[in-house]
Formats: sequence, C-alpha cells, structure tokens
Amino acid sequence: MKQFFKNIFAPEKKVDFAALVKNGATIVDVRTADEFAFGHIENAVNIPLDQIESGVAGIEDKDAVVILCCASGSRSAYALSLLKAQGYAHLYNGAGWRNLQQEIK
Repeated sequence: MKQFFKNIFAPEKKVDFAALVKNGATIVDVRTADEFAFGHIENAVNIPLDQIESGVAGIEDKDAVVILCCASGSRSAYALSLLKAQGYAHLYNGAGWRNLQQEIK
C-alpha cells in the first residue's frame, strides 16, 4: 500500500527537451496559425489543434519523437492524448512554447 501512494504522488521525471531536440525530435506547436505567426520556436511545425482533432496529424512516422507545445500547455496536453489514441508512441508535452524555447537553448 505504501508503494502505491509513492507511485501516485511521486514527482514526474524531468524531461531533457534539449537532448530530445538535439537527437531529432520534432516540435509541434498546436496553436492557431495566427498565434504561430506571432511567434514560435525555430524549426517548429504548426499543426493547429483542430487539425489534430480531425485526425490530420501531419506526422508520418508514428514512432518519431514529438514534443507538443502551445501557449500554456493545456492544448498540447489534449493534443498529446489525441495523438496517443491515433497510435503515436513517443510524445512529450513541452507545455508553453516560450518556456520550452528557453529549455532547448
């Protein structure tokens, strides 16, 4: 029982986003095209959440490492769950794009 609670309340392991990007991860920004045009991470791909919801993920390799981001992390978390249901295997929620940008510098 003690281990059960440790597993539930244990902090998540910190993801090294810089290493993932260095090793070829794709950053997918799920904000709208207008939001993306206002500012985004260099080399990020813009696939708005509504396209992911309709099944147009735009990522051919379901085994590719994909880091999702948006403005705050909520849309990217939802996109992660949608892509996971579509069979994508290596997904990470990078949350807000500005913070993610700082982490990968």
